[in-house]
Amino acid sequence: MKSLYVRVVLTFFVVTVLALLSALLTGLKLFETDLNDLQQSEMVTAGQNIIRLYQQANPQDLDAFLSGTDALVSYPVQIVAASGETKIYGAEKYADPVRISQNAIDRVLAGGRYQSVVKAEGAFVGLPFSSGDEHYALFLLPSSKNEAMIIRLILTFLLLTLVFGGLYILIAARYLVKPLKLMTQATKRLAARDFNVALKMKRKDEIGTLARSFNEMAQELKQMEHMRQEFVSNVSHEIQSPLTSISGFAKALMDDKLVTEDNRDKYLAIIHKESERLSRLSDNLLKLASLESDHHPFTLAAYHLDEQLRQVVLACEPLWSAKSISLELQLPSAAKITADPDQLNQVWMNVLGNSIKFTPNGGRILLAMSRTTNGYAVSITDSGKGIAPEDLPHIFERFYKTDRSRNQISGSGLGLAIVKKIVALHHGSIHAVSTIGHGTTITIQLPEKIS
Repeated sequence: MKSLYVRVVLTFFVVTVLALLSALLTGLKLFETDLNDLQQSEMVTAGQNIIRLYQQANPQDLDAFLSGTDALVSYPVQIVAASGETKIYGAEKYADPVRISQNAIDRVLAGGRYQSVVKAEGAFVGLPFSSGDEHYALFLLPSSKNEAMIIRLILTFLLLTLVFGGLYILIAARYLVKPLKLMTQATKRLAARDFNVALKMKRKDEIGTLARSFNEMAQELKQMEHMRQEFVSNVSHEIQSPLTSISGFAKALMDDKLVTEDNRDKYLAIIHKESERLSRLSDNLLKLASLESDHHPFTLAAYHLDEQLRQVVLACEPLWSAKSISLELQLPSAAKITADPDQLNQVWMNVLGNSIKFTPNGGRILLAMSRTTNGYAVSITDSGKGIAPEDLPHIFERFYKTDRSRNQISGSGLGLAIVKKIVALHHGSIHAVSTIGHGTTITIQLPEKIS
């Protein structure tokens, strides 16, 4: 019973037997009256034929004649004379003894026809006929041979239905179970971390839908595994680089022969800078994990977005002033929004910080905000070197850097990934447009209120 194949076959047999028995009993109940009427009609016809044959032959010996008609009809014949003498011909055909009431006998002897009430008296009919001066009542009784034949027919039909149905279900069950076995094998491969698995099924039923869903799941797991490996590789690289610097310079500082007094402060500054880089990386990883776990604090408040943007520009003034960058603002006043001010503040700091970082000395940055149908659009445009078309679709991915040499030490590649996640939590959108040599524009659209 642990096999689905066996369960399908046994279920078919049980269901088929129950269905056939239910159908048989229901059919007999529905057509009981019609079947009884048909049987009595056949009895009447058989009796009339016997009487007609007797009148045509006009035999001298009634007993011999009725004994000879036994082979012509399938019903037992009972003769009752006016004197009350009773004889039965074909008694071996009896189903169950039928007790004919005296009222029925008297009515037939008086020249009337009698059809029994089946449920109360049993199935029989009575016809009158005369032989010379004698009057008789001829009764045709139910036949056990007919009932036995009907029972054998029904049982044979049930048996053949089960046999042929069983053979067909054995074949059909294999067709049903085979794809499930393939899915089981594929699932075991997935459990063994083999994600290069695909079920090739062109079925359009529920199993086909399940197979397609399985293939989609396998592809997503494969992609997730690739992302996991890439994530581990990126984190390892980002951590290993500063750790190598810290370890190397720390060892150098421990040996007075390798480090002069003039270089000691320089090495200490490098160690401090790399430590801060590790700290930022750790903070960003924790923050991104918190955002993706949906447990990050999310506090909505109504405030003026234009004022927040002005404060961010002031906070970054040492950075853009040091590079003599011209920073222009185009902000409408009283732009009220309902959002998490702390999270959006990080969005503006990260995006504006990137623009300042990649804008050359004496460059230009434009921070503009405009009203949209249901909120605001904030765009930050710089005059930096731009982003290559092949890199542009990936800049919001974790650890992605446009510098393929990975020599940048100023960033971890997590800033824009955090920005995208925060914007998504606010039901907004972010996209970038860039042209090599002409700078980059990042536009963030936010609803006025989160529904």
